[in-house]
Amino acid sequence: MQVVATLSLKGGVGKTTVALGLAGAAQRHGVSTLVVDLDPQANATTALDPEPTTATVADVLDEPRRAVVERAIAPSAWGEGLDVLVGAEQTERHNHPDPGAAQLYRLDRALQRMAGELLADDGGNDSGLVEERYRLVIVDCPPSLGQLTRSALSAADRAILVTDPTMFSVSGVQRAFDAVQTERERSNDRLQPLGVLVNRVRPRNTEHEFRIAELRELFGPLVFNSVLPDRSAVQQAQGACLPIQAWDTPGAREISAVFTSLLGRVLRSASRDRPAASA
Repeated sequence: MQVVATLSLKGGVGKTTVALGLAGAAQRHGVSTLVVDLDPQANATTALDPEPTTATVADVLDEPRRAVVERAIAPSAWGEGLDVLVGAEQTERHNHPDPGAAQLYRLDRALQRMAGELLADDGGNDSGLVEERYRLVIVDCPPSLGQLTRSALSAADRAILVTDPTMFSVSGVQRAFDAVQTERERSNDRLQPLGVLVNRVRPRNTEHEFRIAELRELFGPLVFNSVLPDRSAVQQAQGACLPIQAWDTPGAREISAVFTSLLGRVLRSASRDRPAASA
């Protein structure tokens, strides 16, 4: 199970759009996926339109038992292979600015308990895990560095740093990158930044070209070569509660190609994390 957090410490850059686009790409390519909506605005939950649940991620953070997690998960209306750990406004009560260790690891414990049941060998000892229920978990973080975002980073293998090509983009990416590095040193040594994805780019826009060049100068190969163009298809697909991959316009197809490439990068990073098979 690969856990990926979509992260931005600057609001309004399309962090949830990236989480949804990656989820749609995963579903299109048959990758079993769970979207965890940690943002109290719960926009990802609204777009994925899951069936009603008797619990939310706020309840999971109260009590990260498997039974509670199961009550907070529902199939997405997008179709088979994509589930949602539903968000809620009440999640904000968990967004403490300086959480303790017990609070910080609740999401990680919940995901690990949900990942699979232990098999027993003939001697009655635990011998391994059943096939993974989800190959990919995407955590949509709020645009702030409190308990919720830090919980996501404590549970994640990779973080996608989302930005837009504006004058504030560099400082926003730097703060997000620093947050990843700090959490890696403090609580999660497997966490790494997957890269910086620039969203809402307008072609032949001098300001956007300048800001992207600035990002590349500072962050080098960490900035993805592919950028997400500014297309109305994104809002149209989200308004219809459909994945961008199902929206049949040239702009939607252009954006879908970027998310397919991003999915490939996510899956390749998971392969690198797996230990080599013993001879």
